[in-house]
Amino acid sequence: MTTGSSTQGIVIRTRQRWVGDTVELVSSMRFAISLLTLIAIASVIGTVLKQNEPMPNYVNQFGPFWFEVFNKLGLYAVYSAWWFLLIMGFLVLSTSLCIARNAPKMLRDVKSWRDNVREQSLRNFHHKAEWQSGEPPAQAAARLSRQVGARGYKVKLVDKEGGTLLAAKQGAANKWGYIFAHAAIVIICLGGLLDSDLPIRFQQWFYGKEAFAGNGIISQIPERYRLGIGNPTFRGNTLIPEGASSSTAIIPQQDGVMIQDLPFTIQLKRFIIDFYSTGMPKLFASEVVVRDHETGKETAATIKVNEPLIYKNVAIYQSSFEDGGSKLKLVGYPMRGGENSRFDLAGEVNGSTPLIQAAGDYTVEWSGFRPFNVENMNSAGKGAADSGGDARAVNVGKTVNRGIMGDLDKHLGSGAKNAAGKDFKNVGPSIQYKLRDKTGQAREYFNYMQSMQIDGAYVFLAGMREQPDQPFRYLRIPADDNDSVAEWMRLRAALANPALREEAARRYARQAISDSRNATPALREQLQQSAQRGLDIFAGDGKVSGFIAVTRFLEKLPAAEQEKAADIFMKILNGSMWELWQAARAKDGLAPIAGDEAHGRYLQLAINALADSAFYPAPVFLQLSSFQEIKASVLQVTRSPGKKVVYLGCLFLVLGVFAMLYIRERRLWIWIKPQGDGQGSHALLAMSTQRKTLDFEKEFAQMKAGLAPAADSAP
Repeated sequence: MTTGSSTQGIVIRTRQRWVGDTVELVSSMRFAISLLTLIAIASVIGTVLKQNEPMPNYVNQFGPFWFEVFNKLGLYAVYSAWWFLLIMGFLVLSTSLCIARNAPKMLRDVKSWRDNVREQSLRNFHHKAEWQSGEPPAQAAARLSRQVGARGYKVKLVDKEGGTLLAAKQGAANKWGYIFAHAAIVIICLGGLLDSDLPIRFQQWFYGKEAFAGNGIISQIPERYRLGIGNPTFRGNTLIPEGASSSTAIIPQQDGVMIQDLPFTIQLKRFIIDFYSTGMPKLFASEVVVRDHETGKETAATIKVNEPLIYKNVAIYQSSFEDGGSKLKLVGYPMRGGENSRFDLAGEVNGSTPLIQAAGDYTVEWSGFRPFNVENMNSAGKGAADSGGDARAVNVGKTVNRGIMGDLDKHLGSGAKNAAGKDFKNVGPSIQYKLRDKTGQAREYFNYMQSMQIDGAYVFLAGMREQPDQPFRYLRIPADDNDSVAEWMRLRAALANPALREEAARRYARQAISDSRNATPALREQLQQSAQRGLDIFAGDGKVSGFIAVTRFLEKLPAAEQEKAADIFMKILNGSMWELWQAARAKDGLAPIAGDEAHGRYLQLAINALADSAFYPAPVFLQLSSFQEIKASVLQVTRSPGKKVVYLGCLFLVLGVFAMLYIRERRLWIWIKPQGDGQGSHALLAMSTQRKTLDFEKEFAQMKAGLAPAADSAP
């Protein structure tokens, strides 16, 4: 019986010790510092790595292997990752236990006078002084009490055996600084957890809510994908075209989105955007009307950047702006074969249009429209070799990344972020679209509506890329006398027409023979064959064309003859292309082009563009002719009850840090006892503080000098 009780007692004490050791570890400073270090590392990751981006963006950036690794670690949404929330929870627990363990002792110490000190203990203090005076002990105690109290100390007199103890304290509120600072950490973390994804995850765990990963009309999405208006915290976006309204917000999730129902409907009356003279936006705002679902009351407001609308504890911020489905009209030109018949096409941004051509069946997916493009025209004239970071200088298949400037880049243009050699100009509208064939393969195109001056000539820029993570490659199509691409398209179709190439070669030979004194039929036939051969090589065989085909042809010749052959070849090619242009115009019933310097320059640019068109694989070229812009505002809708909690925590933190840094706790004791026949007194002074500073040394010296009678003080 005794052995069993003893064993049971040992087990209980062992368990108590284990629990105590665990509580001590969790509430220790080293544990809290470790947690803060992990939170700091996670915050660095969340700052460096853009959060809550579409998953394909991360796949393109890191590749399939590292994408999966980072996805398992939850690095794409660090602040809502389970491990980050767990760290935050442990930090709250650790700090709460620390407060629970130490706050009662600190509060008792604040109230305590420490009047149980002994005379011998005071003699062991570093800061001490003694003196004798002729005052009776009671009179000395009263005088010293008044003097110490006058210096801002709280004073208490305690009768002791053989004397009187004067206990005084000042700055005891310093202890509150530690309590406030630690409480601030708990409050701020709780506020952060309130505004995190925990409430949404709680509903997913216990109420069967799921993320929606498909497509559909928002109003028809089932209830299990929706969050009710009673959801305590959320942060979502809603896109509203001008004249339309929305009563829901979209909350991104890793595996889809969730629909947040709002207690009101937001109607966008007008989206406002103002610009600087350079074309850069200086203001964008939304004029909205908010209609309350409960009362039917309508409230008009203007939401600007950093000037949100607060309605029913829901903050509505101006986040960004998008295209709301602008109506587009375009002119199309074939880019394959010998046809040059233009056609009209209409579309709507974010929609699609079927396109049936001789080259195959395609679908045009209208992915973007910009009514203005701010470009740095200073860097545009540098050329491909030294273009730096400007994509508009791309030539002959060379590409330079457009880069991004936050969310505004997709609205401003590639030059908006280029700070070197500023010459910002608004070069007009642009259209972005995808051409998808019947097998599902697609290429993306980016074409400017207006021509722009580059390298001293006006050209139309037509961009193309095969993957979303690639930069656009730009084809420069020279602008003709009517500031259009019509003449270049005519020349392109003529180059693809064998009959017109033959006619151009005949014209070239006839013109060359008429200018030569040694003209013979044999020479004419030889020139015609050379011109025909040059045009055929430049036109290509369906696989290789342009200057690449010319280079491969010349490489077959002996090395010693290649340079001379290249000069002759290019002279014949330029002359033949001029005649090809004239023959194409004659075929269309148009007058010949004047053979002046300007048209010679145009032809050279046109030949370069024809050579570069091999890097613009497209069945058609689509040029924007007119548009009806429809703007859409992107509003961020948030309910964040933790915000006020965080503000309270920040207040506590400021008070706590102020108290710890600027309030110094000092304790003072004076032991007074009778001296001699009781008509005199002996005093022993001792002072202490938590932090010994020069100010404390000075204060002690002043205190000693002010309290001890100079004539009677002892060293």
